[in-house]
Amino acid sequence: MKKSLFALAAVGAIAGTAQAQSSVTVYGVMDLGYMGSNLRGANNDNKQSVVNTTNSQFSSGGESTNRLGFKGNEDLGGGLSAFFTIESEVTPDSGAVFQSTATGNRQTFAGLKKAGVGQFAFGTQYTTIFNANAITDPGMQNNMMGNVIYDKVRGGTALTQSSYAGTTGTPGSQVFSGMQNNTSYTVRANDMLSIKTDTFSGFEGNAFYVLNNQNTNQATASGGGYAGGMNNHTGYGLGVNYTWNKLLVTANYQNFTDKNPYSMNANGTYNVGAPSMNGYGGVSTQGTNARDNQQYYAATYDFGILKAYVQYVNRKTMDVNNPNNYVARTAQQIGVRSFVTPVVESWASIGTGKLTVASAAANTNSFVAGIATIGSNSANFGGFQLGTNYWLSKRTNLYAIYGQERTSNQAYVQGGNSTSYNSNNYGLGLRHTF
Repeated sequence: MKKSLFALAAVGAIAGTAQAQSSVTVYGVMDLGYMGSNLRGANNDNKQSVVNTTNSQFSSGGESTNRLGFKGNEDLGGGLSAFFTIESEVTPDSGAVFQSTATGNRQTFAGLKKAGVGQFAFGTQYTTIFNANAITDPGMQNNMMGNVIYDKVRGGTALTQSSYAGTTGTPGSQVFSGMQNNTSYTVRANDMLSIKTDTFSGFEGNAFYVLNNQNTNQATASGGGYAGGMNNHTGYGLGVNYTWNKLLVTANYQNFTDKNPYSMNANGTYNVGAPSMNGYGGVSTQGTNARDNQQYYAATYDFGILKAYVQYVNRKTMDVNNPNNYVARTAQQIGVRSFVTPVVESWASIGTGKLTVASAAANTNSFVAGIATIGSNSANFGGFQLGTNYWLSKRTNLYAIYGQERTSNQAYVQGGNSTSYNSNNYGLGLRHTF
């Protein structure tokens, strides 16, 4: 009898130990407040009209996108552990609190980690450039205008060609302003294997590989046109972070190639399968018939009283069937962030950039809508942002953010007038993390 009791106690102790080695954490962000914006754009047709749009509303997600997530970790022994994350966007100011769109599934992955070596994970995950920008952005990737590197817009509609009389536009066309919605790099991707090393002598390595291929033979079109392609979606990324005392330097490159069935006429205009950019608007959806090269370099230095930031991003997305059709975006930005008092934290950033569109022939560049110009055209853009947090506790803060951006010297219609854009938005809100 005593042996049975001792055995039962031993089993209970082992079960208790196993339970203690496994944990699940619920976390999230609730960010709500007031947002306003002013958008002003000159038309690019002969009327030279001006479009003004003003927004004013109680909204959400000004400083951080609202989310609800679950994280789990299990100690497998010997320095090995298993982990998972499930995270979804929430919109507390709308009727549908949990989003079922492509942006709703923010992260869903599982992996293994070995202490002193590194980790790997499969699933929907952030890219190397997004993770590098997360630790080198003075605005901490907030959702307000004015950041030329992380150009995420919240509380104001980004200007598009369809906003103007006498023109046409299609959703997802990345042409009209260098400051659109997540056009500077791909934020997250599905079907990803990610690898991250531990830090060795100040160096940390990051990599990912995206794979979703389905090869099918395609028929050849008649009448001088072309048809073909396959459903192949691949991507990879490499990044390295180096930390030395108060200096952090990061260098990152990633590439996505999307090949789909297509058909086009003899002059190169698509009937089916027109190319589109992957990751537009922060979604994890794939592109169409596009080859996308992205680079990001940045450095920060902590002076004690403030931290200084320097950033550079470059993205060029080409038509996979005609690389002479492309859109390219480069931007550079400097900024500072500092605790003015123990509870007041402020930041500022300013940056410039250039957006270039090239077409092999009239109306053949399907990244942009209705562009008749042959050759390349460029537009300059810039922006700045000012922000302040007042920390009520470690998890709760009030914030005030103002951002402004502009685009000038843009003339994508052959013989048309130049266009210009000037936009700003501002937000006052409350953010709580848990």
